[in-house]
Amino acid sequence: MNQSTNRMRSNVLILACCQALTMSGSSLIILTASLVGAILAPHPQWATLPVACMFTGTLIATFPASMLMKRIGRRAGFYVGLMIGVIGAIIVTTGITTGVIDGGFFYFCIGSLLIGVVNAFGQYYRFAAADVATPEYRSRAISWVLAGGIVAAFIGPGIAIWTWDMVATVPYAGSYSMLVGLYAISMLFLFFARLPMPTIEERSGATRPLSQIIRQPEFFVAVIGATVAYGSMNLIMVSTPVEMKGCGYLLPDSASVIMWHILAMFAPSFVTGHLIRHFGVTRIMVTGTLLLAVCVTINLNGSSLIHFTSALIILGLGWNFLFVGGTTLLADAYRPAEKAKTQGFNDLIIFSTVAMTAVTSGLLHHHFGWETINLAVIPAIVFAFAATLWLDRRRRRLMQHRTV
Repeated sequence: MNQSTNRMRSNVLILACCQALTMSGSSLIILTASLVGAILAPHPQWATLPVACMFTGTLIATFPASMLMKRIGRRAGFYVGLMIGVIGAIIVTTGITTGVIDGGFFYFCIGSLLIGVVNAFGQYYRFAAADVATPEYRSRAISWVLAGGIVAAFIGPGIAIWTWDMVATVPYAGSYSMLVGLYAISMLFLFFARLPMPTIEERSGATRPLSQIIRQPEFFVAVIGATVAYGSMNLIMVSTPVEMKGCGYLLPDSASVIMWHILAMFAPSFVTGHLIRHFGVTRIMVTGTLLLAVCVTINLNGSSLIHFTSALIILGLGWNFLFVGGTTLLADAYRPAEKAKTQGFNDLIIFSTVAMTAVTSGLLHHHFGWETINLAVIPAIVFAFAATLWLDRRRRRLMQHRTV
């Protein structure tokens, strides 16, 4: 194994660690924010608003983060995002300790918005891995970075369980103060990363109009797959702790379900890259849509702990196949100079959907119930299935024409 290969793999490992720490913060918020929101919010229907604020922050910062990294490089951009995350963690902790009377919910939402910003920068860890990897190693590099979420499956819920009552009179204040440490450790890891600066071609090379890029079938299906993966997952996942609480389950039960869900989101990443290389990206994405449909079926047929756990595990698997597949497919849709705006626009669409589903999840659950949430994702799943199947057949026809 030569030196360049060792450097590539060490960079991917560092990026995976940073992904793990960033996702740990996200999993902590996903598990507890709706519960904290229920305490601080003026009305129960706004309990999931802090989660929506987090995803809105991600939405707002996604495209600017990509363009900033095009100018100053990946590593400097990640540092900027992590510093904003530290500020956000301090503000959410302040909101919790302030309480209901003194505007704690407002501070909690603002801090969640800033944590969403660091998550926007964190979305580019997977693209940074693609930058440092050779073409044949790219899908595996993306998968390995996303596999950092396996650690997050334990750290985030673990922090929530171990520290939620650390400050006796203020539930969850201890949990959110731990976010500062997570982001600080990420900064330390990044110090050892050797990420390439944008090339001259990437900064100033010839580019096609964005309207031309997005008309490509590969871009269209990549975005549809990743958007449906994240949107469906988010709509169901955000309301799961609230639904479980309504069914009489306690925090450790919800934490266990979310832990297994996040584990299922990222554990397959060790093999997803190999599966894509062996079976093809479109077949893996089609499988992802089928898994999402199975999740909905389970949720509509019971509310036992086994139902919640198995449904969220399958939801995580479906997300992984669709999202990793979509990210891999997206690389076929842009030239080097188009990378920043294509990746930024891709994530802008994804997190517009994520922010919207985070808001509507709480509203749908409050006004219409758990069954409606699950039924609402079915049309999107069917659309993603049909679009991916269409691209798969289109590629096969093109390949046949080339071999004739």
